[in-house]
Amino acid sequence: MATGRALHFVFKVGNRTETAKFYREVLGMKFLRHEEFDEGCKAACNGPYDGKWSKSMVGYGPEDNHFVVELTYNYGIGSYQLGNDFRGITIKSDSVLERANKAGYPVDQENGQPVLKSPDGYKFFIISEKVSGDPVQKVSLSSSSLSKSVEYWSKLCGMKVYSSDAKTALLGFGDDQCKLELVDIGGPVDHATAFGRIAFGCPKDQLPSIQKSMEAAGQKILTPLLSLDTPGKATVQVVILADPDGHEICFVGDEAFRELSQVDPQADKLLDEAIQNDKSDEWFTKKGLSKGTA
Repeated sequence: MATGRALHFVFKVGNRTETAKFYREVLGMKFLRHEEFDEGCKAACNGPYDGKWSKSMVGYGPEDNHFVVELTYNYGIGSYQLGNDFRGITIKSDSVLERANKAGYPVDQENGQPVLKSPDGYKFFIISEKVSGDPVQKVSLSSSSLSKSVEYWSKLCGMKVYSSDAKTALLGFGDDQCKLELVDIGGPVDHATAFGRIAFGCPKDQLPSIQKSMEAAGQKILTPLLSLDTPGKATVQVVILADPDGHEICFVGDEAFRELSQVDPQADKLLDEAIQNDKSDEWFTKKGLSKGTA
């Protein structure tokens, strides 16, 4: 399946105010869409939670040609436990570090590379160079067995292997797309409660065959093929998988998703209003309680 398209990575966040500030003022991304929901997602987009939640898409440009981030916020949950599953997103930009310094935001170093941590602890590695096209270069995930992971992602998901060595492999669906980096950590992958999800688009008629291939190979299917309705918007079909290390993968029908993922010029306003109207912190404080840790 060489017609896949890298779409987004899903993070759970506990503090929308600080998170929005980080993506806007430090990374320099723009909010593309914001939606509020009264009950959990049928495809568990917000994790295993049934209550009120929100979804905010943020990136350097439209999801038609940029890899973006999906921020899911569950009302009442203030933090999530990080595992060793997500290693980081790499961004190439000659302005991110300047913005971080101007905002007084801490810049750490890891193996000689500047790294920023979001308010929830997710890492963003910065390559301080000018870039043409999408600044988001790759998403790095942990693997307990690189050979098994590469076989799964290349043979069953149809990704091209761009490079590999004893410890890492770089895969993707296209030269000009965000890549997936797999890093062998030599031990079990722990997803804890912050576990994320990576999403790819493909032609809708390929979804049933993806599911069949996974079933035939004895691989895990978290959510069999289903249709997700968004009131007033396109209905998309998705199948949710898990790779050998339990990394969640969403394949979505590309035709409807392109319609669904159009930039909403009201996104910033809708997010800011939701943050302003969210009285959950005050409620917990009044009760002498603190928000839950998932």
